[in-house]
Amino acid sequence: MQNKKIILSDGAGGISTHNLIKNVFIKKLGNPMLNHLDDSAIFQLPIRFAHPRLKSGATTHFSLCFTTDSYVVKPIFFPGGDIGKLSVCGTINDLAVMGAKPLYISLAFILEDGLEIEKLEKIVSSIAETSKKAGVKIVCGDTKVVEKGACDEIFINTSGIGIVNKKFPPKAGQHQDENISGHNARPGDVVIISGTIADHGITVLNARQELDLTGNLKSDVAPLNNLVEKMLEVGKIHTMRDPTRGGLATTLNEIAEQSNVGIELDEKKIPIKKSIKIACEILGLDPLYIANEGKLIAVVKEEDTQKILSAMKKHPLGKNSKIIGKIIKKPKSVYLKTKIGGNRILQMLDGDQLPRIC
Repeated sequence: MQNKKIILSDGAGGISTHNLIKNVFIKKLGNPMLNHLDDSAIFQLPIRFAHPRLKSGATTHFSLCFTTDSYVVKPIFFPGGDIGKLSVCGTINDLAVMGAKPLYISLAFILEDGLEIEKLEKIVSSIAETSKKAGVKIVCGDTKVVEKGACDEIFINTSGIGIVNKKFPPKAGQHQDENISGHNARPGDVVIISGTIADHGITVLNARQELDLTGNLKSDVAPLNNLVEKMLEVGKIHTMRDPTRGGLATTLNEIAEQSNVGIELDEKKIPIKKSIKIACEILGLDPLYIANEGKLIAVVKEEDTQKILSAMKKHPLGKNSKIIGKIIKKPKSVYLKTKIGGNRILQMLDGDQLPRIC
């Protein structure tokens, strides 16, 4: 905030956003659950459930996972996706990276007077296709129409509900005995990313500015819940995040802050497409700080690394997964070992290189 007014950087996911959350929202609304500041809130239901796959008389305790997000991406259609697909995937992914199975989504539209019905139908069809593919149901919603100029064609809000069950299904290799959280990264853990970085942000910028960059640029927007399920079956995951606004570097700074640890990255191991790298060089942008919408970061126990990495590589959305770093004892810091052998401190940016990418 500058001069006590909201500016664009307050919504960019960097230092300004964190200050806004702390000094306005947490100050007025803070409680033990909200103060955790994970991608979703997890809380236990006050009932226990019997299940036919458990032994007779045994019960299992489900926890509820709840999240919400709003989408204002511009343009509303871009290679690889649109605001509808993005809204569903974003909420599914915020649930999935908490170890939850996404089940139900709410859907609220703010529509601008004059929006073409054909565009709206295309977006709704995309929502239907994406939610069906991910195995979630749209169960409630709302629609508001505002005068021309009061919003930019269409804004969407989605909320999602999922379940986290620490005891069911009792599959071999199921090791989740605590909630996945940004607070649980530990020295010695290994950092994995599920694929190439910066695809979404550069694609949206190219479409918005009509830059005509070469390389068949395409957003990576995708639902990650099935990939996460495969990962949870084979090993211990302490922390997961989807590196959206602010990209890989910002997300890792959040984890370092929450867990009071350091993170050491190896630049040579961070996957990036040649076309994205060239685009960033032309535009003077740092791909480490550019948004992704179909990737996840996993912080895992060292002894489970190869099992989890193998499971990820077998999945279409994880085929380019790489080990990119490790958790170290230096508190609240992110370091990059550069390709030329130097060390670079990756700080959280004040704003964002690219506004309105989600």
